[in-house]
Amino acid sequence: MFTSIAILGRPNVGKSTLFNKLTNTRDAIVSDFSGLTKDRNYGYLKIGNISSLIVDTGGIDTSESIFTDKISEQAWFAAEEANLILFILDSSDELTNEDINILQKLRKLDKLFIPVLNKIDRKSDSSIKSDLQKRGLQNIYEISAEHSTNLNDLKKILKDSIPDSTNKELEGSKIAVLGRPNAGKSTLINKFVKEERMIVSEVAGTTIDSVQIPFKKNEKDYIFIDTAGIRKKYKQSTKVEYFSYIRAIHAANEADIILLLCDITEGLVDQDLKLINLLSETGKPILLAFNKTDLLSKSQIIEFKDSKKYQSKYISELTKIEISADKGRGLNKLLKTLDDLIARSQKKYTTSRLNKVLKNIINDKAPPSVNGKVIKIRYLHFAGTLPTTFIIHASQDKKIPQNFKRYLENSFKKSLNLSGVQLRLIFRKSENPYEGKKNKLTGRQVKKRQRLKKFIKKSKS
Repeated sequence: MFTSIAILGRPNVGKSTLFNKLTNTRDAIVSDFSGLTKDRNYGYLKIGNISSLIVDTGGIDTSESIFTDKISEQAWFAAEEANLILFILDSSDELTNEDINILQKLRKLDKLFIPVLNKIDRKSDSSIKSDLQKRGLQNIYEISAEHSTNLNDLKKILKDSIPDSTNKELEGSKIAVLGRPNAGKSTLINKFVKEERMIVSEVAGTTIDSVQIPFKKNEKDYIFIDTAGIRKKYKQSTKVEYFSYIRAIHAANEADIILLLCDITEGLVDQDLKLINLLSETGKPILLAFNKTDLLSKSQIIEFKDSKKYQSKYISELTKIEISADKGRGLNKLLKTLDDLIARSQKKYTTSRLNKVLKNIINDKAPPSVNGKVIKIRYLHFAGTLPTTFIIHASQDKKIPQNFKRYLENSFKKSLNLSGVQLRLIFRKSENPYEGKKNKLTGRQVKKRQRLKKFIKKSKS
C-alpha cells in the first residue's frame, strides 16, 4: 500500500521548512513565530521511483490551552496513521520536557520513527544529542532544513526506511472511486458487481474505509476501490474522517486510474477542484464522472455545461462522462472509457516514433530564440508511465518559455492521442560535440586567408 510519513515535534523546530524542502513546494508557511502551523499540510515526497504522502503537523505543546490541545491532537492523529514518523528536534536548544514527552509517546505507538536534529547551522553548545543517546536513541540524523544541509542523506534514509507493503493478492485493473460524500460511489459499484456489496444510504459518510471489490466484465478482471467521501473540512473533523481521507489518497496511489464522481445536481464546487488538484499529483489519469443525471432535465444539463467552472481550462483537459448510477445509465460507456484511459496511460513509445512526431511538431512551429539563439531540439525518448514522461534533449533546459512548453505538450497529446492522460516533459541540455574545438586550417587555407586580409586592407585604403 502507498505509505505516509508524518513530521512531528514541538513548535518552531523547523517542521514546515523541512516539509517544503522534501516536497519541493512552498505549501507550508514558514516563520520564526511559534505555532504558526495549526492544521495538517499534505504533499508528496518523491525519491526515484518511490512516492509517499508526507504530512506536516502543528507543533505539539503541553501547555494547558484548548487551542494547543486541538493542534496536538491533530498531530497525533497523523502519527497514528503514518507508516513512518520524523521526530524533529532543535539542535541549538537543550532537550525540553515537551521533547521528552513526545519521545515517550512515540515509543508507546510502537511505530518506526527517525529522530532528526535540525538547525545544525546555528552555533550552540547544546548537549541535546548526548541527552538523546542517553535515552537510548542511537541513529540520530543531523540536518539544516533551511540550508539543505545533509538533506540528501536524510532522503536516502527515508527511501530505505519506507516499508514495502504492496498488496499483490488481487489481480485486475484497479479503479479508485473518489468524490465528496453522497456522490453515489457505493451505488455505482453495486450496479457493476450486481449485488448489494456496499452499504448505500442517503446519509453522507456511510463509507468510512477503503474497500477493494473485485469483479469481472467481458472476460476482464477489475478491482474497484471504494473510498470514503472527502468532506470540505476533513482536517478539523473527527479522527475517523481523517483516517478515511488518508486511506482515500492511498487508494488513488494504488490504482491504475482514478474515477472521480461528482454530483451533477450540486455542480462543480471548490472542494471538487481542490481534490482534482491533489489527485493530479499522483500522475494517474482521472476520469471525471457526473452522476445523478436522471435528476436533471436536458436544459439543466446544458446550463451546467455552460458554467464557468465546467468551461475552465483545467476541467476541459480532463476526460468527462455523464452517468446515472442509480438508473444504470451510461455504465457501459463508463467502463469502455476507463479501459481506454488505462491503456493509453500505460502505453510505451519507441524513440523513432517519438522523433518523427517531434519533427512534424517543429516543422509546424519553429522553436523560439533565447538570448538571441534559436533553441535547438535534437531528439527525445520515452522515460516512463503514470505520468507518461518524455525526456527532450535540447540546447537549453531552463530558459525554455512556458508557452512553447505548453505548445509541445498539447501537440504531443494531439498527435499521440493522449487526451485525458497526464504528460510530463523533461528538458535536458545536450552537449555540443564541437563546443571548444577549432578546426585546424591547412597551409593552403592559411595562405588564402592572408591574401584575403591584404585584399580587404587595399580595398579600404
